[in-house]
Amino acid sequence: MFEEQREIIRALGVAGDFDAAAEAERRTMFLVDYLRASGSRTLILGISGGVDSLTAGLLAQRAVTRLRESGGHAEFMAVRLPYGTQADEADAGKAVATISPDRTVTIDIKPAADAMMSEVRCEADDLISGERLHFHLGNIKARQRMIAQYALAGGSRGLVIGTDHAAEALMGFYTKFGDGAADILPLAGLNKRRVRAVAKYLGAPDDLVFKVPTADLESDAPLKPDEDVYGVTYDEIDDFLEGKAVGEDSLLRILAAYRATAHKRALPVSPTL
Repeated sequence: MFEEQREIIRALGVAGDFDAAAEAERRTMFLVDYLRASGSRTLILGISGGVDSLTAGLLAQRAVTRLRESGGHAEFMAVRLPYGTQADEADAGKAVATISPDRTVTIDIKPAADAMMSEVRCEADDLISGERLHFHLGNIKARQRMIAQYALAGGSRGLVIGTDHAAEALMGFYTKFGDGAADILPLAGLNKRRVRAVAKYLGAPDDLVFKVPTADLESDAPLKPDEDVYGVTYDEIDDFLEGKAVGEDSLLRILAAYRATAHKRALPVSPTL
């Protein structure tokens, strides 16, 4: 393992040792303790049908149940945020059923996302249209989803949960101020295989745990696998984060992605004194 790899692993908080049961307990109590300390009453999370939101949702429901058992007051709200009809709607429904949240809210973001795209194109169509049109619309979708979740948080003394983990953080694979915006990140420091291990420990079904990860943001390429975008596999990303050797081509792709997306992992830039 070379020095830059060690620095990245350290920066992303990836532990050398891993035990799924211990991590599930530690992260559950992290949510419990933060709810108590912040005075919040609700945990809110968008459920997509993928293993990341499923795992975060299971941890959240476990946390609020634990808090209520000790005399506290809290609930978990699962939010379905389809853009019209979601391509893998059945998986999203199964994820919600697996979590069994205290409350489920469904908000169709299509009218708002389409309206925003239409307004942007009125005077800036030259910047948006073309082969990247669906990419830009995908980012609008992600940000509309976060607008909806923060509206619910504002009305329920809530905290918005993010699903960012070390593998996505490494690759910068999220929308800035979209799914990258949140109050609390219970999966931080876990790579993809460790997220799956926690989900499995918490009783999630195999077909959701090992489902091919997709972002499903670009309308012209629904359910496009994350790995197709990366150009490397999650196994290679996870090996990198565990300090293992990866092939040279994959290593260069991973490092290039990490360097290019540094702005996503940083606070807004301000002048220094």
